[in-house]
Amino acid sequence: MDREQPKRRLWSWWYLLFILLCGVSLWPPFFNRIEPTLIGIPFFYWFQLALILAGAVVTAVVYFATEE
Repeated sequence: MDREQPKRRLWSWWYLLFILLCGVSLWPPFFNRIEPTLIGIPFFYWFQLALILAGAVVTAVVYFATEE
């Protein structure tokens, strides 16, 4: 009845993807412009939406890569 659970690692190199994503989103000079537009939407807005989608993809990748 006393099952020994495997020890979980606290750190993985996959977590650096989160730091990269946060760095891009916290550096406004990178995306503070109007051109190029996408379907009439300025770059500033559609890039932020793309970051949300990229964040979901990165979260899924890190989750499945670090799952034991």
